Amino acid sequence: MDGGTTLPELRRAIGADGRSLLRRYNLLQPLVEQMITSEAISGMSVPEEALNRAKLELLEQRGFETMDQWPEMLAALGRSNDEVMDRLERVIRRQGYIREQFAPKAEARFLERKNELDQVVYSLLRLSNNFLARELYLQIESGESNFADLAKRYAEGPERNTNGIVGPVSLTQAHPVLVEKLRVAQPGVLLEPFRIADWWLVVRLERYSPATFTPEISDQMCREMFDAWIAEETASTLSRLEAEYSDFSVS
Repeated sequence: MDGGTTLPELRRAIGADGRSLLRRYNLLQPLVEQMITSEAISGMSVPEEALNRAKLELLEQRGFETMDQWPEMLAALGRSNDEVMDRLERVIRRQGYIREQFAPKAEARFLERKNELDQVVYSLLRLSNNFLARELYLQIESGESNFADLAKRYAEGPERNTNGIVGPVSLTQAHPVLVEKLRVAQPGVLLEPFRIADWWLVVRLERYSPATFTPEISDQMCREMFDAWIAEETASTLSRLEAEYSDFSVS
C-alpha cells in the first residue's frame, strides 16, 4: 500500500493555479483521496460474476427486474453504459482491495473495539429532584406504576419522548458512570437512583447485545481501516504538496 506516485501525477495535473482553485472550493482533498484510491485499486481484477451481481443489484435498486431492462435503466439514470460500468467496476475493485489488504487484521481490530461495538437497550428516567427519583423508583419497583408512563410524565430528558427507552446504542455512548452500571446490571432489574452531575437517574437494563465477529462486522472493520489509511495517505500527500509549492514560491 503506497500512495507515493500520486504526488507527481497530481502536480502535473493541476499546477499552482489549479491547486489554488481546488482549495478555494474545498475540492483538493477529495481529489487527492480519489486519486490515491484509484492508484491503490488499479491492479484489482473484476470477476464477471461479481459484475453481473452488481448490475442486478443496481437494476433492483432502481425498480427494474431483468437484465433486458438495462437500457431502460440507463435512460432513467441519464448515464451511458460506459459510465455506469466504470462505476460498478470501481466499487468491485475497491471492495476487493479492502478485503485483500485488511481482512487479515479485521479480527484484531474488532477485539480492540469490541467494547464500543457492544449495544444496549435500557429504560431511563432523568430527574433533577432526588426525592422524586426515589418515589418513582419505588412505584416501579413495587409494580404500582410502569416505567413508560412515568417517563412520559416526569422524565426531564429526551427519553420523555420515547417512553423512557434508549437504544439500541453503543454502550460507550453513555456517561462512564452509567456505562459501569449497565455493564454489571442484569436485564429487567431496576437500579436504585444514582447521581450523575445534576441529574438523578432511575435505570433498568432491557437488553445487552455483545458484539460478535460476523462477516458483516469483519467488512465494517476492513472499511474503517481502509478509510483510516486513505486519510493518512491524503494528509501526507497534501503536506508534501504544500511543502513543494512553498519551496517553489520562496525560490
